Amino acid sequence: MTRVLFVVTAADHWTLADGTAHPTGYWAEELVESHRVFEEAGYDVVITTPGGKAPVVDQTSLAAEVNGSEERAEELREYLARLKPGLDSPAVLEDADVKDFDLVFVPGGHGPMEDLAVSESFGELLVEFYTAGKVISAVCHASAALLPAKKADGSWIFDGYELTGFTNEEETQAGLADKAAWLLEDRLREQGAAFDAAAAWAPHVVVDRKLYTGQNPASSRPLAERIVADL
Repeated sequence: MTRVLFVVTAADHWTLADGTAHPTGYWAEELVESHRVFEEAGYDVVITTPGGKAPVVDQTSLAAEVNGSEERAEELREYLARLKPGLDSPAVLEDADVKDFDLVFVPGGHGPMEDLAVSESFGELLVEFYTAGKVISAVCHASAALLPAKKADGSWIFDGYELTGFTNEEETQAGLADKAAWLLEDRLREQGAAFDAAAAWAPHVVVDRKLYTGQNPASSRPLAERIVADL
């Protein structure tokens, strides 16, 4: 059975440029739709977080206006309720062994900008997945989790790779670009990524070798489906 290391942020806030804490967590659609695709494919999905801390959902991601309708928002809530046992008691990310998994997937929300983006231990784990030739995948702000993946010489393993993530345009339209300490698209480009952006909020998936990335929440299901199709 294909096993997924499903890495969820444990952060409940994102520190803005002025030092204030913006409430956040994981983004509901990104977690739900990717998890649903993997589960439907028969994969063993192991939910894990830094320190094994129970993750929190970004409440904004459960608003009816964000999801198009109250019915859709309620459907996300119901799916998360079903996952509650696993979300309340996730595995400890630092204990994960690359040999036990076929791929790693990181759903977004601003949370990964706070914890996974600066996690040396997660960066080391990604290098192990990379060296083993296994799929590494992230959607939306979770592409920030790729940043700490450095080789022993300090070089970034994804230097020159085509990838995507939440764009500057989308962050601006979301109303947080001018408050952010740093922007995801900018940082990825600075690291050496060949950042590929589609129209704001449109589904967009980029695959380069074993790296699979999605631009925004709408890309969550297409990204997971592409991974399943390729595997």
